[in-house]
Parts: sequence; structure tokens; C-alpha cells
Amino acid sequence: MTHSAGTSVHLIADLVDCTGLDDLTLIETALRDAAGAAGLTVLDVRLHHFGEGMGITGVALLAESHISIHTWPEEGVAAVDLFVCGKDADPEAALKVICCRLGAHVRDRHMIHRLRS
Repeated sequence: MTHSAGTSVHLIADLVDCTGLDDLTLIETALRDAAGAAGLTVLDVRLHHFGEGMGITGVALLAESHISIHTWPEEGVAAVDLFVCGKDADPEAALKVICCRLGAHVRDRHMIHRLRS
């Protein structure tokens, strides 16, 4: 699978009012469903839980780059990083799915078009 560097998009978002941020299964499902909604190929998902009532750091390694999340359940916030490649990749669709799964709202977002000629 080859993607031109000029098709790379980096979407970074801070989410608020989130629920389930200490639930490994929910976070993995959110990452996998987000990738599917964006038309991306999941190669692997890795998650680390920091303990009872604490947050999770997770990454979905994609053929088209990655989706990562860092959660703070005690504050109901999460940081999401979607770096995707390919003219048909839809990071906005991925973000929408993550927000839906976590009952979240986007407080702040930045879209960067990477490596354009």
C-alpha cells in the first residue's frame, strides 16, 4: 500500500465531557471503529492502563499511519491524535466515532496538512 506524502493529514483534538475513559475494551473498540469509519486499515492496537480509576494511553497502528489517545478519567478529558495518509482517508469521520463512543465533545481541534509539495 503506497500513499503520496501530499495526502497526509494530522488531526489533533482535545475532548471533554468524556465517559468510559478507564475502560480498556471501550477505548480499543473506539479506536478500531474510528479507523473503520475513516476507511483505514488497523495493523495492531496497543493499550496501557495506568491503574484503577486512572487513564489509558492507546495507539492503533494503521497501514496509513496511526490514531492515538491519552485519557484522564478523573477529569473527563482525552487527547486524540489522528495522523492518516491517503486521498480517501477521512480523519473527521474517525474523530466523530471516537466522540460518539466516549460521549465527548470537541473542545479544541487542529488540522495540519502534512508534507505538501
